[in-house]
Amino acid sequence: MYPADLKYTKDHEWLRENGDGTVTVGITDYAQDALGDVVFVKLPDVGEQLAYGGDFGEVESVKTVSELFSPCDGAISAVNGDLEAHPEWVNEDAYGKGWMVKVALAGALSAELLDAAAYEAFVNAESK
Repeated sequence: MYPADLKYTKDHEWLRENGDGTVTVGITDYAQDALGDVVFVKLPDVGEQLAYGGDFGEVESVKTVSELFSPCDGAISAVNGDLEAHPEWVNEDAYGKGWMVKVALAGALSAELLDAAAYEAFVNAESK
């Protein structure tokens, strides 16, 4: 149900290692479903520094506004600027066109990140 090549946080962000010292970050399919129709995405600027667990933006839906939390330490190397015109991509393709930022890693990934099976178990437990 959740892509096996990704790592996940308990805040419902995902990250994909790109093999070049960067990761791509977005919100999970579970998160976008819980939010409902996404109408606006606020993202940081290229170069902005992120700290694991710190907020780096917001997703606004018809239901609520939800903060985005960084799954790693590093600097923003790219931002999906297309989401400004197409916030619905977060709903339509959370793991593809709906990606949010790319981060140049500063150090190792947190041991607190979950693999797909652990994230699915977490979601199932949270949903009960």
